[in-house]
Amino acid sequence: MSPAPTLADVVAVLEDLYPPSTAEGWDAVGLVAGDPAALVRTVAFAVDPVAAVVDEALAWGADLLVTHHPLFLKPVHGVPATTFKGAVVHRLLTNGCGLYVAHTNADAAPRGVADALADLVGITDRRPLVVREDGAGDDPGDTGRGIGRVGRLAEPTTLRAFAERVAAVLPPVAQGVRVAGDLDATVSTAAVVGGSGDSLFDAVRAAAVDVYVTADLRHHPASELRERAEFEADPARRAAGTPFLVDVAHFASEWPWLAYAAQDLVARLGEGTVTTRVSTLPTDPWTARVASPGR
Repeated sequence: MSPAPTLADVVAVLEDLYPPSTAEGWDAVGLVAGDPAALVRTVAFAVDPVAAVVDEALAWGADLLVTHHPLFLKPVHGVPATTFKGAVVHRLLTNGCGLYVAHTNADAAPRGVADALADLVGITDRRPLVVREDGAGDDPGDTGRGIGRVGRLAEPTTLRAFAERVAAVLPPVAQGVRVAGDLDATVSTAAVVGGSGDSLFDAVRAAAVDVYVTADLRHHPASELRERAEFEADPARRAAGTPFLVDVAHFASEWPWLAYAAQDLVARLGEGTVTTRVSTLPTDPWTARVASPGR
């Protein structure tokens, strides 16, 4: 096996793949805990830095845990082990495991959260839904970087069949997949945004896609989008009243990226340098769903 890289080496690769400067201003990304001089032989990847994930990473002998969601999104003044987040930090450091976060910078990156989700649901000829043009560390001409992805499906299908595909390829969760629209309508173009995506409804409408896949859709924004779509629908279109909505669990929409991150880290460091493991623990907070009678 090749010599193990240091934590600083691994962080340098991660920050080349997911530049911190491309994260949203409110975000908290980068190295949370760990000694840059420490050697890294095993890297674990997960969506959430919760206690069960930490236990799993330590059971694997991980020297670094890379998560999508931050442990500390708001400033803190201490990390005592008497708090649930402080306990996570102490457990990691006591066992020689660092913690690194790639959040909105991984959302926007090529082969990031958006591309991984788009690949799974079958979107081709795609481009970012919202291209970054703020000069925050990336080239405005780089059409591979930006929030979300939009493109066409390999072949037209029904909204029902498309939603069933989405449900089949994402991790199973209690919520399942919710759909808004005519299940028998034909869809041929789609947009995706991993995580919470109802703030991007204007961009989705401007992209003129048939269906939008995202997570955490709230009642009022979703209702208004559908009402407007139906009001403005062109009767001549086969898929009138678009965009339709496919609402998935937040965790499920972001989990596919983990495999890409693991593969790309090894590709940059070189085969035989580190071992990677991707967590399959379901960290979606919802544990059950009770269907309405008759549904």
